[in-house]
Parts: sequence; structure tokens; C-alpha cells
Amino acid sequence: MRDGSASWLEKVWRRTSLVQRLTCVALAPTAISAVLLVTLLTRHQMDTLHEMGRSTADAIAQQAATVSGDALRSEQRRELGRIAQSIVQLPQVSRVRIADRDGEILADRVNGSVEDDDSLTVSRDVLDPVTQRVVGAVTVDVSVEDAVAAQRASVHNALVWLTLSLLIAVMIGWSAARWMSAPLRNLAIAVRQLGLGDRTVVVPVTDDTEIGDLQRGFNGAASKLLHAQIGMEREIATATDELARKNAALEAASVAKARFLAAASHDLRQPLYALTLFSSGLAVDEFDPVRLNRIAHIQECVESLDHLFSELLDLSRLDTGAMKAAPRDLSLDEVFEEVSVNFRMVAEQHDLRLVVRTTDLWVNTDRTMLARILNNLVSNALRYTRCGGVLVGARRREDGQVRIDVWDTGLGIPKEHVDHIFDEFYRVESGPEAGRPEGTRRGLGLGLSTVQRLAGLLGTRATVTSKPGRGSVFSLTLPEVLPNPLPEAPPVAAPEPGVPRDVAGMRVLVIDDEPSILAGISFLLGSWGCEVMTAEDAQQAMEAVHMWMQPPDLVISDLRLREGTGLDVLALLDRYYRRRPGDPPPFARVLITGETRGDFLASVDTTTKVLYKPVSPERLHDVMVSAWSVHHAAV
Repeated sequence: MRDGSASWLEKVWRRTSLVQRLTCVALAPTAISAVLLVTLLTRHQMDTLHEMGRSTADAIAQQAATVSGDALRSEQRRELGRIAQSIVQLPQVSRVRIADRDGEILADRVNGSVEDDDSLTVSRDVLDPVTQRVVGAVTVDVSVEDAVAAQRASVHNALVWLTLSLLIAVMIGWSAARWMSAPLRNLAIAVRQLGLGDRTVVVPVTDDTEIGDLQRGFNGAASKLLHAQIGMEREIATATDELARKNAALEAASVAKARFLAAASHDLRQPLYALTLFSSGLAVDEFDPVRLNRIAHIQECVESLDHLFSELLDLSRLDTGAMKAAPRDLSLDEVFEEVSVNFRMVAEQHDLRLVVRTTDLWVNTDRTMLARILNNLVSNALRYTRCGGVLVGARRREDGQVRIDVWDTGLGIPKEHVDHIFDEFYRVESGPEAGRPEGTRRGLGLGLSTVQRLAGLLGTRATVTSKPGRGSVFSLTLPEVLPNPLPEAPPVAAPEPGVPRDVAGMRVLVIDDEPSILAGISFLLGSWGCEVMTAEDAQQAMEAVHMWMQPPDLVISDLRLREGTGLDVLALLDRYYRRRPGDPPPFARVLITGETRGDFLASVDTTTKVLYKPVSPERLHDVMVSAWSVHHAAV
């Protein structure tokens, strides 16, 4: 109960203002003292009145006993009645009774004008004047009603004056409290202004007491805070300028890096592309095992260079924004099947298991980018797994997302490398035992960086969890959609007569401003049985087509030429063969380029196949057949 009372009083005290508290502290002792004093004085006065009334009653009773002795001894009732009547006429006497020694009342008189609601009764024995024996008794009732009424009036007046005094004291105390608390209120207002940001606030010093010390201390603290803020603002401005300069430098470095990668991926791919073509041509009509072994080593080195340049090209295309996501609803099982086909033989060659779990889940994403992400993750997992295998699976989450996981039982990633594993050019160097030997092919540390960048284009993020010595799991989430199977495609009809299943006999015009590339591709295509014409610019291309009676079956052109672009040459050839808007192209066309900038690639139409240098002979062969087939079907 006491705890509840203290809690209530504490709440009330917290809600009061400083003025109210000071007034309460000043008036509480005065009010308590005044109430106690009035109470004690009233009690004392009441006791005094009762004592005076009893003394008066005793004196009257004693006087009545003295004068009624003879009459009572002789039992003179008339005389006793006269005595009782004279006594009852005295002030404040309400009743007089005279009785003999046997208790018989001989005289009884009542004063009708005196209220006897509050009276004192006093009885005295009557003695015989001669023998001094008790011959009776006199009983007197004295009323104290008037005295009590007078006392009540006095108390009422005292309370009225006490109330007026307390009101005056409250007013004086309230004014004094306001005057005393004014400096503190000003300090509170100044602190509030200081908190709102007004650093120039100053409070006047009102006296030399502790409050004055507090005011001077506040002014000093506010002044120091103002100087500190000015200094901090200067430092922030300096740091902001420095940060802006550094950001500008970083942006310039990023732009320079993107330009360098774009230029390097184009300029360095030119000789690499020629090297690919010549190395492939070396094996044509060669049967000497020693030379074939040397050629195989050369091709292995070329493939390693191609892998490194492919990583640089992907980074360049991501930096320049050439890659755009084209999301659509697709079945995850189709992508999983592609990954399984790509890497099942690789896993078997190294005695590893590749488990790709079938799933009926559908997601909305870009199929090509998702396949590239999974191919990179599975390739890395197989590379760094020496025993066990790799598991690819997907599961539905409660938030409407699908989580795709790539598990492996490899060596795992040390904890200090996990936060940087997706950074560009970051590779975990863990010694020769880190994974399978890969011969000459070593990455630049861009594979997982490319995965994260592609995941960002898909609106998600790749994550990794790893335990060194036990393996890793790479995950990403994609939005789930309802299955939307496409109508079953009609059976592909058999190729019509005249549609080649190979490239032998094709009339191929090759346009490139690098003579070495022209020589290499001309040699390679010639070994495949193609009829090849080469050109370095638009004029030579027009001269070449004049030598054929019919349009070429296929035109292979570089995108960037010394004068104009390959697209300009293709448009010139279209006009030469009088192609009108809406007509199918007069020949199949393939662009081969090392360019990654989106403004160059955005103008390429859908009828033109695009390959990025260097192109392997197998890839070039497949694209040539595909481009010719699509062109023949359109015609």
C-alpha cells in the first residue's frame, strides 16, 4: 500500500512545475504549523471552558447547599422551593434539585430559557448547621451551550483568517517562487534553443550565487560549443571537398579502367583471334604425331588466353552496360539440365559426382545470365573439389522466392577471404593443394565477381557460406512464378534440298581491317571447303561481290573498320542487292567484334549474329551453319 502511495505521489510530483514545487515547499510547513496551532488552541480553549463551567457549577452547588441546610433540616418544602427557584434563576443554571438524605426530592426547579443539551451536573451534600450531619443533597445542572457557541464562532473566525492568510501566503510564495525560478526557466529555454541548433544563445547573469555560477558556466559551454561547431564545420567542409576530389578521382579511374578494358579487349583480341585461326589451320592435313602434339600445346595456350580475355570482356561489357537483362518466365529444370550436360563429363574425368536435382519450379529471370551464373559456380566448385562432388538444387521459400544452391565438398574458403570472395581480381591463394591442377588455365579472379555483377542485373545477390575443410555453398534467390509451359513446338521439318548441313561450298565474304585475321580466316574457311573472298573496307567488299554472279551465302564482318563500321558495309551491300524495307536480307550475316560499348551494339538488328573475339573454330562453324539456316528459312 505504501509503495502504491509513493508511486502516486511521485507521479504527481513529476507533473508539477518548478514554481509549483517551490510554492509547495514554502507553504507546506506554514500550513501544517497553522493548522496544528489552531487545533491545539481550540482544544485548549474548549478544555478551559469546560473547567470554568465545572467550577461555576461547584460554586453554585456549594452556595445552594449552604443556604438550604436549615430548611432541609426542618423539611420546609416551601422554603426549599423558594431557594431552588432563586438558584435556578442564576445565569447558565438549567435545573436545581434538592433531596433529603433518603433521596426524596423535596424541590425541583427548571429554567426553561436555558438549553440543557450540553450541561454539567454537580451534586453537593447538605450538612446540618448544628450537628454537621448530612441531611440531604443539592444537584445543580449548569449549561455550557453559550460558551461552546462562542468557541465555535471563535474557531470559525480563526479558520477564515487562516484561509485568508494561506491565500495571501500562496500569492506571496508563488510570486517569490516565480522570481526565484526565473533564472532556471531561462536556462531551460536556452538549453532547448541550443538543442535546436541556435549556438549563439546567451543567458544573462542575474546574481553571484550558485545560480549565477550556473549561468556563467552555461554561457561558457555554449561559447565553446559554438567554436567547436565552427571548427567542425570547417573540417567537414574540408573533408567533403577532399571526399569529392577522391570520388571524382575514383570515377575517373573507373571510367579509365572501363575504357582501358574496352580498348584492350578489342585491340588485344585482334592478334589473339588471328592466332586462334592460324593455330586451328595448322592441324589441317597434318598427321605427324610430334607436330600434332606441338599444335595441341599451342591450342591449349590459345584457349588459356581466350579464357583470360573472356573474363576481361565480361567485366568490360558489365562496366559499359552492354549487358541488359531480359527476364521471362522459365523452368529451372531446363537451365539445370544445360548445366548438367556442360559439366557431367568434366566431373567424371576427375572422379567427382555432379548431382543436379530435378525441379518443377519456375522463376522470372534472364535465362542466359542465370545459365552463366550457374556455369561459373559449378565450374569453380569442380575446380576446387578433389573428392566428393557438387550438388545443384532449388527449393521454395515462404516469401515467394526460390533459392538456388550450389553445394560442394571442396576445401572451403577461409573466414578471412569470405568477405572479399566476390571482389574483382581477388583470388584465394592457398597453395598447390587448393584444388585440381588446371594446367595453363588460371583465372584472373573475375569469375565470382562476374557472378555477383550478373546477379545484380537480375535484381538479386549471390551469397556464400563455407566451412574450411568441408566445403562451400553458393546461393541466390529469384522470384517464383506459376508454371507457364510454352505450347509444344511442332516437329522440325527435314532440311529442304539445297540447305547445307555443312559449310562446304558456301560463298563467304570476310571483311576485316586486319590482314593477319583475313589471312587466318581465309585459310581456315578454305580448309572447310568454302569459297572465300576477303575485303578490308567497303570498296574492296563491293569489288569482291562483283566477282560472283549471285549474292554471297554469308558475310562475316568485323564491327569496327578503319573507315566506318561493318554495319555500314552490310547496309551498302543491301542497297547493292536492292533490298527494300521489310524484305529478308539477301545473304546471311555474322558480326565478329571485340567491342563492348552499348552504343555500337544497340544498332545491330535481330537478323545478324554477333560473336565476340576470339572465336573458336568450332563456334564459328556452328554459327555459320545456324545463320545460313535461319536466312534460308526466312527466304
